[in-house]
Amino acid sequence: MTARLSGRAVVDLSRPLRTGMTVFPGDPAVSIETAATLEEDGFRVSALHLGSHSGTHLDAPSHSVVGGVAVDGLALDRLIAPLRVLRARDRAASALITWAELARQAADVHPGDAVVVETGWSARFDDADATDHPALAPEVAEQLLARGVTVIGVDALSPDPSRAGEDGLWRLPVHELVLGAGGIIIENLVNLDRVPASGAELLALPLSLPGGDGSPVRAVAVLPSAEGDA
Repeated sequence: MTARLSGRAVVDLSRPLRTGMTVFPGDPAVSIETAATLEEDGFRVSALHLGSHSGTHLDAPSHSVVGGVAVDGLALDRLIAPLRVLRARDRAASALITWAELARQAADVHPGDAVVVETGWSARFDDADATDHPALAPEVAEQLLARGVTVIGVDALSPDPSRAGEDGLWRLPVHELVLGAGGIIIENLVNLDRVPASGAELLALPLSLPGGDGSPVRAVAVLPSAEGDA
C-alpha cells in the first residue's frame, strides 16, 4: 500500500498480521478470532493471540541481553530515521551475506541511519523453506555498528540463520552484536524493492509494552519528495 504524507509517497513496509502466518521456529502461533459481532453485540471486537516477535517487528536489547533495554526504554527518535537500503538479492538459500558484498553500497552510511538489507526473501515468507533465508555475516553488524548505525533490519525472519545448528544449538551472533551494543533489529520487512537506496525516511514505532522484549511495528518508508512527485 502507498499513501502520501505532506506530498511525499509513503510505502508500507509491514507484513499483515493474520491467523496461521509464518513465525520464527518455536514462537507462539498467530491467531485472530472474533470476540464480538455487530449482529450479536452491536460492535465488533477481535481477540488477538500472538508473540511479541510476530510479523514485522523489532527486537529490543532485552530480547537476548541480560539487563538489556526493553521496548519501553527505547528512544523513539531512533526509529524515525534516515533509511538506507542495501541490496543483496538472488543469494542461494542459507547463504551468508558478507561485508565485501555490501561495503560499496554502504560507503556513505552515516551515524543514526537505519540500515536494512533487502534479500528478496520476503517473497518466500509463506513458503516451506522460509527458514532457509540468507543471513548476515557477523562482520556486517560489526561494520555498521562501527559507523554509528544502531538500527539494522532485514526482509527475512532474522539477520541470523533461522535454523539451529547440527548440534541442536541456536547461534545468533548478529543479535548478540547488535542488541549487545544497545541496538535494535527489525525483521520481516516487505516492499523494500519499492524504496530507493537512500533518501527515504523510516518510521517503525513499537507498541507501548513495559518490559517488552520486542513488539510488532507498523514500519513505513517516507520517500524523498522527488519520489513523491513522480
